[in-house]
Amino acid sequence: MRNNSGYRKLIAWQKANLLAHLIYDITAKFPKDELFGMISQMRRAALSVCANIAEGYSRRGLKDRKHFYQMAMGSLTELEFFIDFAYERQFTGKDDYAKILEIHMETARVLSGLLKST
Repeated sequence: MRNNSGYRKLIAWQKANLLAHLIYDITAKFPKDELFGMISQMRRAALSVCANIAEGYSRRGLKDRKHFYQMAMGSLTELEFFIDFAYERQFTGKDDYAKILEIHMETARVLSGLLKST
């Protein structure tokens, strides 16, 4: 594993990365007929949050950096919908849902702070 330098030192990226791993773990329990539906969509959205934070970090201009952080926030909001929908469809149990929401809210809070400070 690499050290915590570059974008890895950002708390927002660390939280998003944790969320992405959690999404992968939880979607592995989804019905297999959702492989190209909810599973794919949720995983792509979760990875998009991490990737956009990393790409934004690499941008020199504040406008570009902020743009990628905003895209990360958009993907995080998209993921929020998928998390709720998966719970409504009973693809996740109450405990997993609560765990995902907690990490999601932490990620949103920290990412919001990163956006404000940029």
